[in-house]
Amino acid sequence: MKINKTDVVTTFKSSAEAKASVETNVIRQRTLKTAIGCSGVGLHSGAKVTMVLHPAAADSGIVFRRTDIAGRGAYVPALWSNVGDTRMNTCLTNQDGIHVGTVEHLLSALAGSGIDNCVIEINGPEVPVMDGSAAPFLFLIECAGTIEQTEPRRAIRVLKRVSVTDGDKTATLSPAAGGFRLNFHIDFASAAIGQQSFSVALNRGTFKAEISRARTFGFEHEVAYLRANGLARGGSLDNAVVIDSTGTRVLNDDGLRYGDEFVRHKILDAAGDLFLAGAPLLGVYDGVRSGHALNNQLLRALFADQTAWAYTTIAAGSAAAQGLALAAPDKLVVNG
Repeated sequence: MKINKTDVVTTFKSSAEAKASVETNVIRQRTLKTAIGCSGVGLHSGAKVTMVLHPAAADSGIVFRRTDIAGRGAYVPALWSNVGDTRMNTCLTNQDGIHVGTVEHLLSALAGSGIDNCVIEINGPEVPVMDGSAAPFLFLIECAGTIEQTEPRRAIRVLKRVSVTDGDKTATLSPAAGGFRLNFHIDFASAAIGQQSFSVALNRGTFKAEISRARTFGFEHEVAYLRANGLARGGSLDNAVVIDSTGTRVLNDDGLRYGDEFVRHKILDAAGDLFLAGAPLLGVYDGVRSGHALNNQLLRALFADQTAWAYTTIAAGSAAAQGLALAAPDKLVVNG
């Protein structure tokens, strides 16, 4: 594979090597400028929860801290290797068995805003669902502002095609010049959804305009089953798009936010799931009927093959920098 030398400053396998090869003209890590919080209910648990996003030191990554749990066991790093339950959400579980569920919408907002380091304090087992999209979390990040840090930002360049399959569902990562693009295709028997496809480059502004407001969705006839299995206890028309039992009509009074809101939400989910790589990806993701489980399997397959990926820093102003949310939309960027 040909790699554009103007995009890649250096490729490395450890933070020590990264620090040894720091150059001045590279994209730097970002964190929040100030702490900011919100309250809400968990989509699946129905539990009331308060969450606060905090600035974090360079190279610390995205970490959840359960404030209702004492000791070091309260910390749950947002990493693919900590993904446990993937039924209808992405749930993280640390080595002490402490978990944080439904992390994908918040992680999607952090990815779309170019945030590398953040401590997320939460006093319960699940991230609040808010309105079922990433838009409320994006609003929090906008209000807090972001700040550039001294350390260079690491990205993960996909070097060869990796794919996982489950029946008619597939998820694939492929090499590509530039930044990160997500392509998704869904096919539901429901006439209200049908077949939908969407493609987006996760760059400045596109996440907010094209993806962030797409809400999670479900079917009226599934509600009783989900609740009997401990899921969707906090779900309502205020935080999800619900299709009626005939599969032909959206029950929400306000209708859809996008004509193809369903596939856009699947991209929103995938962006959050894939941010669990621990750094932004450089490549192309293709999802066909994929979901949380397959997205996590894809990351596990990627990292299982040391020849399929490499860490890299990225030159400011390069095609790779422009093709990623390496800097947030203008009003989000607060230096100093």
